[in-house]
Amino acid sequence: MLSLAAAAQNSSSPAAAIRGVIADSASGQPLLGVGVRLLGQPGGTATDALGNFRFSGLPAGTYTVQATALGYGTRTMVVGLTAGDNRTVRLPLPAVSLNLTEVTVLQPRDVNQSLAAISHIDKVLRPVNSAQDLLRLVPGLFIAQHAGGGKAEQIFIRGFDVDHGTDFAVSVDGLPVNMVSHAHGQGYADFHFVIPETVDQLRVYKGPYTARFGDFATAGAGEFTTKTSLDASQVKLEAGRFDTRRALVMLDLLGNNNRHLFSKGPESAYVAAEYNFTNSYFDQDQDFKRFNGLLKYTGQLSDRTSLTLLGSHFNSNWDASGQIPVRAVEAGLISRFGSIDPSEGGRTDRTNASVVLTTGLADEAVIRQQLYYSNYNFNLFSNFTFFLADSVNGDGINQTDARNIYGYTGTYDRDDQLGTRALHTTFGLGTRIDNADVTLRRAVQRRITDTITVGEVYEQNLNAYLDETLTLTDRLTLNAAMRADVFVFDFRGNLADTARVLQPLNGRKTRARVSPKLNLYYQISPAVQLFARSGLGFHSNDARGVIRGTVNDNALPRALGYEAGSTFKPWPGMVVNAALWALHLDDELVYIGDEGGTENAGRSRRYGADLSVRYQLTRLLFADVDLNYNHGRLVGEPEGQNFIPLAPRFTSVGGLTLKNPKGFSASLRYRHLDSRPANEDNSIRARGYFLLDGVLSYTQSRFQIGATAENLLNVAWNEAQFGNPSRLLSEQAAGVEELHFTPGTPFYFKVNASLFF
Repeated sequence: MLSLAAAAQNSSSPAAAIRGVIADSASGQPLLGVGVRLLGQPGGTATDALGNFRFSGLPAGTYTVQATALGYGTRTMVVGLTAGDNRTVRLPLPAVSLNLTEVTVLQPRDVNQSLAAISHIDKVLRPVNSAQDLLRLVPGLFIAQHAGGGKAEQIFIRGFDVDHGTDFAVSVDGLPVNMVSHAHGQGYADFHFVIPETVDQLRVYKGPYTARFGDFATAGAGEFTTKTSLDASQVKLEAGRFDTRRALVMLDLLGNNNRHLFSKGPESAYVAAEYNFTNSYFDQDQDFKRFNGLLKYTGQLSDRTSLTLLGSHFNSNWDASGQIPVRAVEAGLISRFGSIDPSEGGRTDRTNASVVLTTGLADEAVIRQQLYYSNYNFNLFSNFTFFLADSVNGDGINQTDARNIYGYTGTYDRDDQLGTRALHTTFGLGTRIDNADVTLRRAVQRRITDTITVGEVYEQNLNAYLDETLTLTDRLTLNAAMRADVFVFDFRGNLADTARVLQPLNGRKTRARVSPKLNLYYQISPAVQLFARSGLGFHSNDARGVIRGTVNDNALPRALGYEAGSTFKPWPGMVVNAALWALHLDDELVYIGDEGGTENAGRSRRYGADLSVRYQLTRLLFADVDLNYNHGRLVGEPEGQNFIPLAPRFTSVGGLTLKNPKGFSASLRYRHLDSRPANEDNSIRARGYFLLDGVLSYTQSRFQIGATAENLLNVAWNEAQFGNPSRLLSEQAAGVEELHFTPGTPFYFKVNASLFF
């Protein structure tokens, strides 16, 4: 069968075209990534950032245009074309209840987002009660908190203990979350500045296959976007066990009264703020406080131009019980919820500003430009080894980070023809500058006693990429890309030697990395898509370790990833994503922020299998399950000494959800993480767990009431776990190496009530 473009070329009549704009019928805002196809014809397309789509090279005839997006009603329009005709249509989509029979697995505009359908479904179905729950929306991703909710979570995905974000890139509205050369750890990704109720979409990318992502995107990346407008203003109150309280306010500033700030087109603006307090479940009150505020404006300045302005502020402070050794609990020195050093804790804040200008050009291309700025501060007191190094005062440390982040990203997107085949080109250009004052000091009961390292980090990343997507046939699509990154590492400061005397550490190094990507997609039918992906990626190492250079000079260790799989619908109401994957990492520098030193972690190899299933049992009842198997080993180490500490082997989440837009809704969910080695020889094991959580709510047009229960079975489980040496004050030995842990939440219950207006 000839393609439409080929048929038009073979015809003596000039080709025609259909152009269109798809927008939310309520707000009028354009919709990105809506699937559009011509019924009865192979292939399809998707809307760009301005909601535009185009079918060109069409012979004269009658066509039925169909637009489909999860959470919106499917719309069709019949368009008649004469030879050389160019028709422009507008399709407003109304929001509707979730229906998996309308979900397609056709290639989205971003072909590398093979989890698009799964991610959209999860955002609608899976209960989100906190910023931590947002990260759990990533299929196969587990988190662990070990500072009472104050620090960034420890992340586990695809056989990685990602620490706080070294191998998983996170962004919100284009703002990078991961911190380079952070005082506590490379890639530190504190996601707590996001208000859960403001998040609209999540895009998940596993592996290093997408050119848009550079630093930290080895195991994958998660892109969160907040809402452009509110369906209604909202006030919400929550109260629960352990003195937990939360208040949320979200106000629509423009409504539907035709007031305009910057344009005469569709506009929206809203403000959101939340306050959290809890003493948590530890023996020592955590006195945890957090405030978040967000202001966002989105407007159509013209048919070809949109503007987004965003400002946010976050601050938090807390006390922490820290991780504790198993032997202290077994000996009855402390309870599972006790503390060895009750002086742990900290404070942090972050202020963000962003402006995004999206412009459509006359040649159907779209330019998106973003400028952003973040001011960030961090002050943490910790003690991981207790009295191992200092048997009198203890091993307490203080880490501080005060930084400014400046960034620019720009993309040029264009749909074109290469002969008779559709070609989509994206060119990206960007830079990010981090300027931070970082310190690591010794402390006793939050009193600074000595300095280990202090100095100023300047780190800049310049990047560019070219991404080409070509439809080789009506069913086969090729995506090829090349990304180039240049890093400038600069540190000016001091580092203590073995005699605790500060010595100068100054230097500047420039390193570069080129990362090619190659991906293939084959559309067997509208219900079955196959994919094979490959690519090189990297993560940067800490500037202090790079400048010091005593272990290795590999500032940007490579990651090679490849996978094959399918997204398909065996039944109309079921969506399945399955993949077999492998990931190889070069030797790498790991900056140990708690010690001020650098270690060479060596090479590693991982492979595994992912399976995600979403099934609509009835109109209101849904089931979902994720199964993730991972096998990883260090390369070049003897058998039995080559385990990757804390790397998950098998994880699974799933549940049943009753989703009713008006009336009762409920969800019963489970989480399972298996036991795994906590050190290289597997002599210390991190303990697995199986948990059940439940959510119940009743919704009407003007109010909602609900309840959330975590750990319904009241399982005694360990959340964060580490295999490391430590020494208690009463011990004479040089140190005991064993499992240290932070206990997970016992049975927890909270209620909430919301008003909509």
